[in-house]
Amino acid sequence: MNVPTMAEMTAQGIQPDVLFWVGCAGSFDDRAKKITKAFVKILNKANVQFAVLGTEEGCTGDPAKRAGNEFLFQMQAMTNIEVLNAYEVKKIVTACPHCFNTLKNEYPELGGKYEVLHHTEFLKSLLDEGKITIEGGKFKGKRITFHDPCYLGRANDIYEAPRLLIEKLQAEIVEMKHCKTNGLCCGAGGAQMFKDAEKGNKEINVERTEEALETKPNIIATGCPFCNTMITDGIKAKDQEHSVEVMDIAELIANAEDL
Repeated sequence: MNVPTMAEMTAQGIQPDVLFWVGCAGSFDDRAKKITKAFVKILNKANVQFAVLGTEEGCTGDPAKRAGNEFLFQMQAMTNIEVLNAYEVKKIVTACPHCFNTLKNEYPELGGKYEVLHHTEFLKSLLDEGKITIEGGKFKGKRITFHDPCYLGRANDIYEAPRLLIEKLQAEIVEMKHCKTNGLCCGAGGAQMFKDAEKGNKEINVERTEEALETKPNIIATGCPFCNTMITDGIKAKDQEHSVEVMDIAELIANAEDL
């Protein structure tokens, strides 16, 4: 796959149009790597001049901050900001709402001011500019429900971009009981992904998965690697992994086009 680094581009005297911030999940989690690859395929197909930081990319600090370690967050953030500013990065796109929210809303006060887009927003802009076309393909007529990631939806008011992309697949969008501004967390936010559940009679991800299954979907679409993991675990808990798929929006588009 063609994935240049900022160091390589800079050495050639090229300033890419956009930096693709891969994030920890997209770099290391085997399931999330598939989302990263799908998005890269779309970027290459659309002839977007992009680069990644590669080994120079560190965690944004989101889990540390949510878990209450502000000191560690600022250390991680400042390290990243130094690297980004050294490369004179202006525009960042990421497939992780946690990275998106942190880079967009919490880096500016530490000296990191960039235009930050979630990959669903960026994909919609590519569509609007005619750089990609989306046909129904293999998802035409499929029932798809979209789970709103907390840091994309309620934290940043982005609801329409992912849904518009699903509509372009000529799929049938079916909404869950809790959606958009009334969305329900998958259970991974606020660093909960990395700790054991507290006492209760049901895991949040199972509750959310049950809501999704009530819509009788063929596919549960997500826009966040954490949500993808939690909903996938929920599907397994309900023994539905053979009948319902959990896919990221980027995967839907890349697979519809067979990139």
